[in-house]
Amino acid sequence: MEVLRRSSVFAAEIMDAFDRSPTDKELVAQAKALGREFVHARLLRAGLSWSAPERAAPLPGGRLAEVCAVLLRLADELELIRPSVYRNVARQLSLSLQSEPVVTDAFLAVATQIFSAGITWGKVVSLYLVAAGLAVDCVRQAQPALVHALVDSLGEFVRKTLATWLRRRGGWTCSSAWSAPTRACTLTGWWPCSAALAAS
Repeated sequence: MEVLRRSSVFAAEIMDAFDRSPTDKELVAQAKALGREFVHARLLRAGLSWSAPERAAPLPGGRLAEVCAVLLRLADELELIRPSVYRNVARQLSLSLQSEPVVTDAFLAVATQIFSAGITWGKVVSLYLVAAGLAVDCVRQAQPALVHALVDSLGEFVRKTLATWLRRRGGWTCSSAWSAPTRACTLTGWWPCSAALAAS
């Protein structure tokens, strides 16, 4: 009898672990980890370096690392479609990169504009590209400390605006979210960022 009770308790714990949706805190932590890796990859591609103490350990292997790889691949595709939108972002926004509030407020304003007509995976990729574009501008203008503020702002935006949407889709690491990302992102439209940059 005791064996049956223990096995049913164990089964319930296993089912709970699989059925549990990610918490907002987990989604934000994952968004920031993805942001650090995404920005780091974009800075390396631009021939720049960035000292990120909280980036001491790379993303652990597994689904989150896979999501980052997909995010980077989709970003490359998006940049091929709109090469000028995600470069020189600070100049497009007529933004002085001298203070954290100015940079983070501008990023959050563009992020809000991107998602003003709804949330799609394509717009999520666009959000990461805008953050990375601003990060590249910050490092080029000798303001690497502002990159940390951008990643924190990205996490805050996810917490306030995207967490519920992400949770409904199983979170960042849900296999169905990224199973056919190129087709899904292409169909959802990539252009909100360019409109936001042009309007600023």
